[in-house]
Amino acid sequence: MLKEKAATECDYLRKVSLRLLVPEERERFDALLESRHYLHSARVGGQSLRYVAEVDGQWVALLVFSGAAPHTKARECAVQWTPRQRARRLCFVVNNSRFLILPERQRYPNLASRVLAMCLKRLNTDWQEQWSHPVILVESYVDESQYRGTCYRACGFKAAGLTAGYGRSSRDYYEEHGQPKQLYLRELRPRALDILRQGRLPSDMARHEEKISGPCP
Repeated sequence: MLKEKAATECDYLRKVSLRLLVPEERERFDALLESRHYLHSARVGGQSLRYVAEVDGQWVALLVFSGAAPHTKARECAVQWTPRQRARRLCFVVNNSRFLILPERQRYPNLASRVLAMCLKRLNTDWQEQWSHPVILVESYVDESQYRGTCYRACGFKAAGLTAGYGRSSRDYYEEHGQPKQLYLRELRPRALDILRQGRLPSDMARHEEKISGPCP
């Protein structure tokens, strides 16, 4: 019975395809996030990409990648960059801000890691095509009171520490919600953490950093 179930899931996972959302699907995409994602919100700030995973034309997963959180102590400790470096290089970090699996998780337990791995393979290329600069580090914040972060660990993410339990309520204002989340980090380029803290960036990144001013002394 277990072998049968595993074979069925393998067949299903082989059918999974991934694509970027097209504008005319945005209303349906947002409605699903608002009704079925635990945050009940589709709003994200800044630059973003939205993905749809499908099996035989049916939506099975939705993902949003957006700009990284402005300040996260656990991330800053992991990267060990200066405040000036963070201000000028945060654009090279993206946040997996929404991830929704539509079928019951018990039915296809490996679906989430399959879809996430497909996203990670193409994320940097898609981001450069859409926003004209590379990304080399992905972050995600997991509420471990509800989820275990299994799919992130399966895709090479590493736990970096808990947040302080604050949520962003406007551009520069945070409110305490008392639910610290585990920060997970995944390098898209070898030695990404080292690159972000080093004195001089590689040429494909340096030209983008030079366009960013700040921080104010």
